[in-house]
Amino acid sequence: MSDQKETTVNGEVAGGYEAVADAFRENFVSRGEVGAAFCLYVEGLKVVDIWGGLADRKRLIPWQDDTLTLVFSTTKGATAICAHILAERGDLDLDAPVGEYWPQFATAGKQSTTVRHLLSHRAGLPTLDTAMSPEEALAWDPPVEALGAQSPAWEPGSRHGYHAVTFGWLMGEVIRRVSGRSPGRFLAEEVSGPLGLDLWVGLPEAEEARVSKLIPAPVVAPDPSYLASIPPAQAERFRAMTSPSSLTMRALNPTSPPLSFNSRAVHAGELPAANGIATARSLAKMYAATVGEVDGRRLLSDSTVAQATAVCSEGPDDVLIVDTRFGSGFMLPTAASPLLGSSSFGHSGAGGSLAFADRDAGVGFAYVMNQMQQNLAGDPRPAALVEAVRACL
Repeated sequence: MSDQKETTVNGEVAGGYEAVADAFRENFVSRGEVGAAFCLYVEGLKVVDIWGGLADRKRLIPWQDDTLTLVFSTTKGATAICAHILAERGDLDLDAPVGEYWPQFATAGKQSTTVRHLLSHRAGLPTLDTAMSPEEALAWDPPVEALGAQSPAWEPGSRHGYHAVTFGWLMGEVIRRVSGRSPGRFLAEEVSGPLGLDLWVGLPEAEEARVSKLIPAPVVAPDPSYLASIPPAQAERFRAMTSPSSLTMRALNPTSPPLSFNSRAVHAGELPAANGIATARSLAKMYAATVGEVDGRRLLSDSTVAQATAVCSEGPDDVLIVDTRFGSGFMLPTAASPLLGSSSFGHSGAGGSLAFADRDAGVGFAYVMNQMQQNLAGDPRPAALVEAVRACL
């Protein structure tokens, strides 16, 4: 393993944004970074596009300008954009019952579940109650059929709890039913292709060699001082979350054995909640195109963005161990994760990745990495980049 204190940061930084590169470099010096990339668009123009470190630590392969990374739940933002494209065209009514598009879903107490319930984690289907192997999960039909027949864990719309992996099958099947295309194909044809993005759900084999190797987060016990500083009920949820039978663990690990996110099988499959593979450059450009034109193209109108970012779910989350706040498919700013401000929307991913837009600032922001971290109070690496961008703006 090379000395990360000597990591060279490559790429381009426009005048006035040097502090962002400084924060990125400091992630390697003091925040445990191994390999990463960051990109920032402002008012449709790319002003920061940087990368550094190692794409494969074991083989000492450097991160290149076209290195790809699996971004876990940052994928959900791309899937949400696909749903809103269909809604903007009039092909999908987000407040209609899911059963209008997927008749087999309208059973077992789910008849009143709306598409917006799926987008805002209010459907009561955060886990797969049917035992599922990785091979079955990646085959698409088995988990979709299981969720279609499953009873919700709570009355749809009454509460919210993070649908960590099931979000992708649920929204992906709606996209498939409405468009006639798999969610990965829809993303490729309607988002990635028109904008020239390196962004896939279902990675072609020809691109596999460009994918960085994820490094699992070190397993650490919760800091007793942090647990003592939060409400007792929340502290107890932190302690309980590692139990295999907990709702949290069942939501995060829907298969047995767990999915291997460094495997070709997972990269090739379609998990529209969790296996998007992209560059930071592409994610930032995608989000920039939701709030303005980029290279003459825009993905969503102002009115669509306004309704997509209206708060649908807020407060205690039945699955996660912190309060969460969601619009229709997008994470919204919270006190713990303020992003750039009240007009920001996007999605983070397990281990640290983060991509979002900000309407007021006209920003598309994306950070990706391969060293995963577990930080109960938030990942300091993207937080440092957000603060640097705020200062530069």
